[in-house]
Amino acid sequence: MSRNARRGALAAATVALTLTAAACSSSSDSGSSSGPGASSSGSSAFQAQHKGGTLKLVAHAAAGSFDPQVNYTLQYWQLFQSMYDGLLAFKKVNGQESFTVVPDLATAMPKVTNGGKTYTFTLRKGVTFSNGKALTTDDVVASFQRIFKVSSPTAGTFYNGIVGADACLKTPASCTLPKGVIGDAKAGTVTINLTAADPEFEYKLAVPHAVVVPKDSPTQDAGTKPLPSTGPYMAASYDPNRALKLVRNPHFKEWSRQAEPQGYPDAIDYTFGQTVESEVTAIENGQADWMYDAPPADRLNEIGTKYASRAHVNPLTAFWYATLNVNMAPFNNKLARQAINWAVDRSAVVRLYGGTNLASPACTVLPPGFPGHVESCAYTKGGGTTWKAADLAKAKELVKQSGTAGQEVGIVVQDDDVNKSIGQYLQSLLTQLGYKATLKPLSGNIQFTYIQNTKNKVQLALTSWYQDYPAASDFLNVLLSCASYHPGSDSSINISGFCDKGVDAKMQAALKTSQTDKASADKQWGAVDQTVMAESPVVPLINPKMIDFTSTRVGNYQFSKQFYMLVGQLWVK
Repeated sequence: MSRNARRGALAAATVALTLTAAACSSSSDSGSSSGPGASSSGSSAFQAQHKGGTLKLVAHAAAGSFDPQVNYTLQYWQLFQSMYDGLLAFKKVNGQESFTVVPDLATAMPKVTNGGKTYTFTLRKGVTFSNGKALTTDDVVASFQRIFKVSSPTAGTFYNGIVGADACLKTPASCTLPKGVIGDAKAGTVTINLTAADPEFEYKLAVPHAVVVPKDSPTQDAGTKPLPSTGPYMAASYDPNRALKLVRNPHFKEWSRQAEPQGYPDAIDYTFGQTVESEVTAIENGQADWMYDAPPADRLNEIGTKYASRAHVNPLTAFWYATLNVNMAPFNNKLARQAINWAVDRSAVVRLYGGTNLASPACTVLPPGFPGHVESCAYTKGGGTTWKAADLAKAKELVKQSGTAGQEVGIVVQDDDVNKSIGQYLQSLLTQLGYKATLKPLSGNIQFTYIQNTKNKVQLALTSWYQDYPAASDFLNVLLSCASYHPGSDSSINISGFCDKGVDAKMQAALKTSQTDKASADKQWGAVDQTVMAESPVVPLINPKMIDFTSTRVGNYQFSKQFYMLVGQLWVK
């Protein structure tokens, strides 16, 4: 997703950093995902001597609604891992294993029958909500209905394959899914029926939009009134203008350390409203333990030298990229699109983002360490599998061949320092190639929806994508399939408007293969990535990294590739 991820206010500067790699060594963990239901070793036992204390988190701003079936931001998805549970969950561990799906409120992985269209779960006994009410199959059924009733952001993409979902999408208020989600209180089972097999359905059940909340939860966005939870923490209060306070759920008893481990802090205080400068100072002085926002550029050298042992750097399964509108001049010409890919100096973009400790050059849609990723770089001087240098001469020749020189190109970016600086670089580059380039900075609140709507005639835009779950389709199928292109809509995530029937057929074939042979499917996705890059509807720029800056009070830092730092597993003195 294009999450409210920590893109930060990293100024356009080269900063000398000596930031340490994270203790979890995730920066060297580059294996492919083991799949939704893969078995894996258990996580370490709870260490009672580290239990207690108040963890102090800070952020410049809150992230809106605290409803787990509505909120779609990294900022709160991190917290929901220690609060809410679904039938399945991503394993709460370091590194690559965090992409593994394990049973959560279900006693085991589902029994899958009917050609991959029927999933049967047995519900755990003895699980209680933070309001003291016992979890029942009725709560599970009602929660799936609620996904549609509250118009969850992924209702029409992740859960539209449930039998009856089409009716729920048309009239959300009356959603019942009578043949789609069926609870059997006596047997303690929940059965979910799909209209077609979906090899990624277990992943979709493990993200926060599919968590289980009480059956009497409001059928509209709960907003700032937190819903009862089943995990180790519950929300005691939430004021998006001031603070969020999490405390222990008195009814929680650990049932699966892999899915929902007991938390260490007694309380988690999350305050809002500070500047990023003051956040850094607060952590250095021990007044705060962690900051959500990226540290500002003028503090990076200080953090990377004096406080290096407390700076944890992790590569993200994400990429920043430029979209090229294939349905408008000049980028309706493939040669012009390829010219931009050849011309971009990805090392320059890395520098503008904050340096090699914060990003690496990107050559493909699928990021390193992600299912289907192939080490390949189609647009680098001299060829090879990794990016070396731009080839401006080749780019200029392609522009000449395309006959598009002299045309006007608008570049739409967000108006923060980093996005604007990269936008200014792209503007200068296009000018060198012979175009009349204009930069159009927009507020981050509106830029993402603006660039999706074809009515706004966006030729080139700077944006980014962070994985929802570890499947190649979450990048290629979501961002570049015909089904993701919706002219005239603010929700047309295929921003380039790229619709190639041949590529679509290859993606559908890969989805089908993944039902029975994930390894072969990943190879197919890697080939699709190469085909897409040859057509050049997008320009991969960088794969970002994240800095987690912690105080001296914090221990047991763990980084999940799926949901990032595991907040509830931190020790605090």
